[in-house]
Amino acid sequence: MSDYAPPIVATLLLWWGSTGVLLYLDGLSRRTFMWSMAGATALFALALWGIVATRSETTASSAYYAFVCGLTAWAWQLVSYYMGFITGPRKTACPPHLRGWPRFVEAVRTSLYHEIAIILCAVALVALTRNQPNQIGAWTFLILWWMHTSAKLNLYFGAPNLSEELLPEHLRYLATFMTRRPMNLFFPLSVSASTIVTVLIAQKALVATTAFELVGFTILATLMALAVAEHWFLVAPLRANALWSWGVKEGCPDEANEYDSLRIVTIEAPLRRSRVSEV
Repeated sequence: MSDYAPPIVATLLLWWGSTGVLLYLDGLSRRTFMWSMAGATALFALALWGIVATRSETTASSAYYAFVCGLTAWAWQLVSYYMGFITGPRKTACPPHLRGWPRFVEAVRTSLYHEIAIILCAVALVALTRNQPNQIGAWTFLILWWMHTSAKLNLYFGAPNLSEELLPEHLRYLATFMTRRPMNLFFPLSVSASTIVTVLIAQKALVATTAFELVGFTILATLMALAVAEHWFLVAPLRANALWSWGVKEGCPDEANEYDSLRIVTIEAPLRRSRVSEV
């Protein structure tokens, strides 16, 4: 079992470290965002080259390298979104009175261009590695996309831990599209699907016959396990965000106060409405 430890540890450290670095960079002055975006774009181009360079290789090192490239491609998507370069046509808070389908449409509009960019990148990665033995980079990107999308949907439908404090000041309006409630109907479906996929990939890792398969499937299984953990972080009574406290910078007090007032109206309103209906 010691053969599984290196890919598990590497995946955990890179997932944790890259998330913290992104939070740190996003908390810096907006004057630095252009430099961060330029650096991320250069790394993204290098990642695409790396995925092409390793797509026909089936060694343990090529599995690690493809994973890093897939993670880097995903990091570019997050940098472009959370630094405000590629978001959506809506950049304002959700009106308190908006409910149902119109509210969902407006929530989608906050990240429409971002989602299109993800789809285009996913199509490119799948096309670049199609019929090739090393598809770890593409699958890494797809799993991270699932983690991100499922978490966003659960935050929209409702969860007790919204993690809105991780949002940078210029994106605090996104919190008004979240709902604080104990549970939502999508949560058990999403966490169950993630758990099943995790088990299936882990089984492939356990019966791997080559070092490439062992490393590759272990990395993907670990990523899916993190997806399951992130789902439970939304409802568990613990402060999971403390994992990245080193990367989070304090925001401007005035902006935070204005945001808190808006959050009380828009995030807590659905919860108050549900309590009234129960009475």
